[in-house]
Amino acid sequence: MAVSASTIRNIALLSHSGAGKTTLAEIMLFNAKVINRLGRVEDGNTVSDYEPEEARRVASVQTSLLRFSEGDNKVNLLDTPGYDEFVGEAIAALRVVESALILVAAPSGVDVGTERAWDLAQGRGLPIALALNKMDRENASFERNVQELQAAFGNRCVPFQLPIGEAQDFTGVVSVIDPPADIPAGVLGDFDAARERLIEAVAESDDALADKYLEGEEITAAEVTAGAREAIRNGDLVPILLTSATQNIGVTELVQVMRDFMPSPADLPGTSGDDDIAPDESGSLAALVFKTTADPFVGKLSMFRVYRGSAKSNGEAYNSGKGQSERLGQLYLPLGNSQENVPEVTAGDIGAVGKLNATLTGDTLCAGDHRVTLPGVDFPRGFYSLAVFPATQADLDKMSISLARIVEDDPSLRFTRNPETSESLLTGLGEVQIEVALDRIKRKFGASLNVRLPVVPYRETITRITNSEYRHKKQTGGSGQYGHVLLRLEPRVRDEGFEFGNEVVGGRVPRELIPAVEKGVVNMLKEGVLAGFPVVDLKAVIYDGSTHPVDGKPIAFEIAGSQALRLGMSKASPVLLEPIVKLYVTVPENYTGDIISDLNGKRGRILGMNPESRYTVIEAEVPQAEVQRYSQDLRSMTGGRGSYRFEFDHYEQVPQNIEQRVIDTAKQAKAETTA
Repeated sequence: MAVSASTIRNIALLSHSGAGKTTLAEIMLFNAKVINRLGRVEDGNTVSDYEPEEARRVASVQTSLLRFSEGDNKVNLLDTPGYDEFVGEAIAALRVVESALILVAAPSGVDVGTERAWDLAQGRGLPIALALNKMDRENASFERNVQELQAAFGNRCVPFQLPIGEAQDFTGVVSVIDPPADIPAGVLGDFDAARERLIEAVAESDDALADKYLEGEEITAAEVTAGAREAIRNGDLVPILLTSATQNIGVTELVQVMRDFMPSPADLPGTSGDDDIAPDESGSLAALVFKTTADPFVGKLSMFRVYRGSAKSNGEAYNSGKGQSERLGQLYLPLGNSQENVPEVTAGDIGAVGKLNATLTGDTLCAGDHRVTLPGVDFPRGFYSLAVFPATQADLDKMSISLARIVEDDPSLRFTRNPETSESLLTGLGEVQIEVALDRIKRKFGASLNVRLPVVPYRETITRITNSEYRHKKQTGGSGQYGHVLLRLEPRVRDEGFEFGNEVVGGRVPRELIPAVEKGVVNMLKEGVLAGFPVVDLKAVIYDGSTHPVDGKPIAFEIAGSQALRLGMSKASPVLLEPIVKLYVTVPENYTGDIISDLNGKRGRILGMNPESRYTVIEAEVPQAEVQRYSQDLRSMTGGRGSYRFEFDHYEQVPQNIEQRVIDTAKQAKAETTA
């Protein structure tokens, strides 16, 4: 049965890993009688964490859509992973909701995951509610947490509830926004101050109420409620709520606040990113696919949010980005990994459909005669790469297709091939994300893939001018081969590349054989004499040679040219060049000293520091070889509060004290490959 947009609450559930999101979602489903038995994260049997990878890690690694009814309202709850390497899942969820519920573990308080969730929701301009979970645990101080939240996010964070006891004595909550007739004696002393602060916060966001408040007039309970609702939706007020999910304390009250104070799609029609897309159920279809899951047996399952009109089972839709029509099969309303068949999904609601041909995450589905394109999902770009290779020959055929499909699952992953090193690369936000992707590939597609750090694309060049000579002579009876070449090798300025010159006079090497010499030289540039890396930035000039009237053939001069280059390079003081990247590290200011010290130890050059809001961006030039594991290094130094990106900048000579180590490693790797 279709629901009205005004009765829907689309809410993203976010937090630091381990704050209890999945347990809270499970108890919400239980209270709403969607399930009749509570699962446990530790047992791997919750509705939300259904993937084997989640059960194994006892943590969410993907967003799950959960739904339940609260009175006449429907709640679509998107339970997102708390681990920072899966932040792309949270970003996709925030793209299709009207509000965010950020869970904070009361014993530990504000942490990096809380800050990240806040920044993401604020970046989308979404209303936020904060819930202090685990209020029944040791060290769960209500007062300390409120102070931390207000220090981190401002005084607009205001308690909507007060605890009845705390830590092991936590037994319930008292509403400040909708006070009960009888307030327990244990909270009486705090209640008046909390109610006054709430009224003051509501008045601050409404000019009419502010005038009444300043003039000492009474603001009615109805005015406080209506003002709070509007202030939350405008982002001027952030309610602080209290729960113990494991004890089922405060959960019912939390859901009631979600229902009564968080906006519906009808309240915030602009969240699609297009103010013209109002949630008109009778309008033409406009829907956004925000998540895709690939399965070798049932095909792709595409989760979508309808912004206007309705999607109908066995109907048609037009993919505006791909420029082609899609046949919609059976539509579903997901609940974890189970689905309920429905005839249609209407404006404001979230559904799923299987086996779309061309549609991927971020695509818009619309009516063919009224085409629109909604803004897609801005996934983060990772810079941690691993080279991927099949465990056995049987896995080789499955590798490319399975990697391509897993990238459809998680667009924050990238699958590329480096033509210089001939490696297949999987790039993401960190090691755990790639481990999970490989686990899924093995489970879903039966491909066992191994990984290693990628080969750094070193290069070789020469540093002085030298002359070289090579005579190729082969006689096997009958027609033979003869080619004689003298080359001059000259170093060139960095990034000038390769140049071939001809200074032969008197026809000592016939003109028609010069291209064969150049071909031999160019072929030899693929592998230098130090460690087999490509050779760059040199000029090779043929200035003399000799031939034979019968045996002087192109193949002979090609061989002579290649060997003359090899001999010449050995005498021209060859050196290794390494790629240098421009690195940008974004961290809170108090970590800048540690970051700079670490980069100095990585042979980095600090280029500048630029303050941005609560963070500082450190710009540096660093050898690529030193930052291949920077994802782990930065997380270790900042507790997950830092982020980074880099881009190739230029090549520089490898320091002498490091060069031999690189050469030895490259030779060993080559020997192992050919063994």
